[in-house]
Amino acid sequence: MTVSVLPEVVVLFLLSFARLGTMVMLMPALGEQNVSTRIRLSLALVLSFVLYPLFVGLYPSGILDNPMRVAMFFFGEFVIGGVIGLSARLIVSALQVAGTTISYQASMALAQSFDPTIGTQGALIGNFLAVVGVVVVFAMEIHHVAIMALHDSYLLFPPGVWLPVGDVTQMAVNTIAGAFKLGISLAAPFIVFGIVFNLGMGLLNRLMPQVQIFFIAMPANVGIALLLLMATIGTMMMWYADHLRATLGQFLAG
Repeated sequence: MTVSVLPEVVVLFLLSFARLGTMVMLMPALGEQNVSTRIRLSLALVLSFVLYPLFVGLYPSGILDNPMRVAMFFFGEFVIGGVIGLSARLIVSALQVAGTTISYQASMALAQSFDPTIGTQGALIGNFLAVVGVVVVFAMEIHHVAIMALHDSYLLFPPGVWLPVGDVTQMAVNTIAGAFKLGISLAAPFIVFGIVFNLGMGLLNRLMPQVQIFFIAMPANVGIALLLLMATIGTMMMWYADHLRATLGQFLAG
């Protein structure tokens, strides 16, 4: 290697890092807000060093001859990394949808805490499900599928080839709709429980108006909802893991 080729090597490595770094910053479990930024950047750099020799041949030679062409390549790499990372991140938001719905049905919507996965306040049950979701990703080795998606992204979306706008738009709509549908599906037992419970309390209030229904219903609502959560959380997390694996699987070449 001579000094004259070093600038092109650096630019090609930065192009690879732009794609992989964007994906790592957005990927579930790998790019959570509570993970140090330095750790995430270090992971992105390590992955770039590992994958760079495999796909450096996909970048055209003489790329430094046109600065505008370099800028377009950087933009394209950022877009590809963002599309893949955000697609997986949207599935994680289904846990917040489910947790918020469960909190409303369990009369715990006002019980909020700091959510380390998104860095803001959220419903207590939603934050709990989000943390459990991260644990499930590593326990079921879904992070291996995420790393495989990083690798196969070069086979599905070679550098310099623009993403099909129509297909990407349709995929984004389907992913958002699927995430919301998944969140409501996970909370479906609690929605049914809330309807039946409130209907029963309403009938009891009509039959026995002298009874203070609120002081009876509130503890019973919270207690039964927590018991129902204990009984269903295993199935909920398995369902969530299957959807997350399927979402990442659409970015695998094999």
